[in-house]
Amino acid sequence: MNPTRKRRLWFVVLFVLAAGVAGALITLALQENLSYLHTPTEVRTGKVPIDSHFRLGGVVCEGSVQRKSGTLDIHFAVTDRVRQVPVHYVGILPDMFKEGTSIIATGTMHDNEFDAEQVLAKHDETYMPKEVAEAMAKGIAMHTHSCGAN
Repeated sequence: MNPTRKRRLWFVVLFVLAAGVAGALITLALQENLSYLHTPTEVRTGKVPIDSHFRLGGVVCEGSVQRKSGTLDIHFAVTDRVRQVPVHYVGILPDMFKEGTSIIATGTMHDNEFDAEQVLAKHDETYMPKEVAEAMAKGIAMHTHSCGAN
């Protein structure tokens, strides 16, 4: 093999290795930033890793909203019409937030309660994520009580 071919071969090998390393690093970085959407039923049945960061989607239970007077501290429950998960949030809620509306909260589970870092309210269930809509449809079909079941 002449020196020119040898140099080209090394260049190609190094390029392929660099591309592989770059691809692996990009994949790892993207996986760390993923935030999966889960329903209250998935949370309650243990399908969500306890220490993971995820999004919780569902409907705010009627009569569950409790605000601490003079603070931005709020507690409420989210349901998928099968099970419910208590949520704690400190901050300003969206204008559309109210009991009976669909929400998506981002955060982690802590002491059997979801600690939300961000709460997004949906004004119309037409725009509900497919997974949440399907879970809620199953709950309604099963005739379960929306906010009484844990």
